[in-house]
Amino acid sequence: MATSLHSALMTTHLPVSGGPTTARVRSLLARVEQQDYVGAIMHFYHVDATMQENLGEIRSGRDALVAHEMEIVLRYGSMPVRKVERFAINGKLVFINWIFEITLPSGEKVAFDEVSMQEWEGDRIRHERFYYDPSQLTR
Repeated sequence: MATSLHSALMTTHLPVSGGPTTARVRSLLARVEQQDYVGAIMHFYHVDATMQENLGEIRSGRDALVAHEMEIVLRYGSMPVRKVERFAINGKLVFINWIFEITLPSGEKVAFDEVSMQEWEGDRIRHERFYYDPSQLTR
């Protein structure tokens, strides 16, 4: 029997302690909204944190995350992000709907819409996975 994501999240019993405060998450949002992507990784991620794009390869270690982020900035240049209007905190899990303004190599500007699922330990992110439609980048 198929289970919706919403149902799965509602029935999963996660510890409610040890996660970030709303103020800490809002601080992360503000840092990213200021386009300080590398600073956000340095300030909000564990030294051995991981990131994954959809079903792609898992990147491990804050240094590798920073290097990848710098590559993205070099590839797309300035990537303003719209003010985050939707995010949720459920214990150690945080979900954020990011919408970035990206200029493709063709010069076309697109809104890149993704959802980030973060697992926090204390006041830092341990694991993060992004969910998005990759065709947004191939128009």
